[in-house]
Amino acid sequence: MARGELFLALLFVVVASALAANAAGARKTVDVYELKKGNFSVKVTNWGATIMSVILPDSRGNLADIVLGLDTVGEYINDTSFFGPVAGRVAQRIARGRFVLDGKVYHLNINDGRNTLQGGGRGFHKVIWTVKEYVGAGDSPHITLYYRSFDGEQGFPGNLDVHVTYRVEGPYTLGVHMNATALDRETPVNLLQHTHWNLGGHGAGDVLGHALQLRASRHTPLDDDMLPSSGRVAPVAGTPFDFRAPTLIGARDGQVMGGRVAGYDANYVVDGEPWCMMRPVAAVRDGASGRALELWGNQPCVQLYTANWLNRTRGEAGAVYGRHAGFCLETQGYPDALKHPEFPSQTLRRGQVYRHDMLFKLSF
Repeated sequence: MARGELFLALLFVVVASALAANAAGARKTVDVYELKKGNFSVKVTNWGATIMSVILPDSRGNLADIVLGLDTVGEYINDTSFFGPVAGRVAQRIARGRFVLDGKVYHLNINDGRNTLQGGGRGFHKVIWTVKEYVGAGDSPHITLYYRSFDGEQGFPGNLDVHVTYRVEGPYTLGVHMNATALDRETPVNLLQHTHWNLGGHGAGDVLGHALQLRASRHTPLDDDMLPSSGRVAPVAGTPFDFRAPTLIGARDGQVMGGRVAGYDANYVVDGEPWCMMRPVAAVRDGASGRALELWGNQPCVQLYTANWLNRTRGEAGAVYGRHAGFCLETQGYPDALKHPEFPSQTLRRGQVYRHDMLFKLSF
């Protein structure tokens, strides 16, 4: 079979299986939904519960899309750069694609070398979500998306009901609210929202000149497979990972490796107790545009990723995204917690509900 024919066949299988995995017998369509309040707007697609764009003025009133993205839903279906979706059932890496729960060994889809990444090759970022509620304008524009993850999907046990709500909450504030309920069996859950931000505008070049502050005095050192294999939690003081005071992202990025390339792909432990309460996580500012982002969240950790693997990637409106064209701030549980009893558990018992909230407070 020719490479093009094989690709089309595989794409058909992915889309067909996504349709089948959604609610019984109902054909699901993929569309784009806009949330708009004044000159602030957000576009979302129910493919992967993905944020496609966030339009925000700068200090001079000029509007720009401040997240990296693509033009069409079809491009998102084929996307390998992870522009804006929700990752699950368990985000980040699981070593060797296996874990033990209640004495049983579970084998997962392996899609990152020897490991499972972002829930597997057809995780929550590669399925069609059901639109449960959509209000595009008014006082509280919002969309709620739903997905039933079936027992055995990508190797994970039990049926899981998942909801994600994107809501414009007040002037220039985007709320992201995720919850999941274990319906019939114990299962691990760690969801993650993976938007790439560039406060200068999605096509403005790299983000190395953005000033970043993280409310995190500790991080989990990662090995060459980007796994916290040692189980250690180490102080950031005196290391290139220290962003406790506002620091340019590019000030020391050449001193760290996000995989095999320079840049950040690091997990930080957010300061403050109890970690299940909303608290400040990060603040970022772009001096050129005057735009700023403040992130609040209720998870114990946050992953800083500086788009190390983009390499002349074609994006929205003809833009070409190079290395470090965006940054991700992904609140989450501890990575690979299934292998580390010293980390907080990510296992839901039957009937338990997982809750994950984020607030992106934007200004200019």
